[in-house]
Amino acid sequence: MFKNLAYMTYNLRIADLPTSERPRERLLALGAKNLTTAELLAILLGTGQGKGKLSAIGLGQHILQQLSQYKRNPLDVLRDVNPQELIQIPGIGPAKATTIVAAVELGKRTFQFRPNERALIDNPAAAAAALSHDLMWQQQERFAVLMLDVKNCLIATRVITIGTATETLVHPREIFREVIRQGATKLIVAHNHPSGQLEPSQADIELTEQLLQGGQYLDIPVLDHLILGNGNHQSIRQQMIELWNRYPQGE
Repeated sequence: MFKNLAYMTYNLRIADLPTSERPRERLLALGAKNLTTAELLAILLGTGQGKGKLSAIGLGQHILQQLSQYKRNPLDVLRDVNPQELIQIPGIGPAKATTIVAAVELGKRTFQFRPNERALIDNPAAAAAALSHDLMWQQQERFAVLMLDVKNCLIATRVITIGTATETLVHPREIFREVIRQGATKLIVAHNHPSGQLEPSQADIELTEQLLQGGQYLDIPVLDHLILGNGNHQSIRQQMIELWNRYPQGE
């Protein structure tokens, strides 16, 4: 998977850096968000390649360089990498590879929140959290629905369809059939964009309009349509409130 590139000499060990410039100390002082990706990897790696070769920070930079050859954001590649692939990078053995993969998996799981039964879903962030397990990091588009009672408490979540890497197909009748079967009185729909781009497509907008028409006719309010991907979410309602004004939902 990875080419055996000749790697530059990086003799400056972390122990040789001023205390204020060491990754662990910087994290404690400034918070993890202020560290570079290479510094975060250095903390996981702990050590570099030994005397005269790459330091932990240098090795972190080298990993990112290797991942970038796929012409994608290295973090996108890292999110789905496996230990065997990492071990092919010079300087990465089983211990370092499994540490990195474990950290990535732990990061994913922080987004895979499973809400308690009857949890209150009263804003887009709460809805996105409830759906993150099913949608957030998937490599295929999925369309899901949150079914709520009259007080906006969660009754159930369901993935309605699974599509390709770029699109999924869903019909409003499939959504409302499941909502009625569950005895829900309100719903929030959502799908993911594996690319991480959260802007709604024209098809997303047209489907939202169809669902709002159906919700108005059936007296089952559609509260929002969310797009999820790569740890973020977008509320179509917040972005296009005029659709909800055009088709009042009787909430």
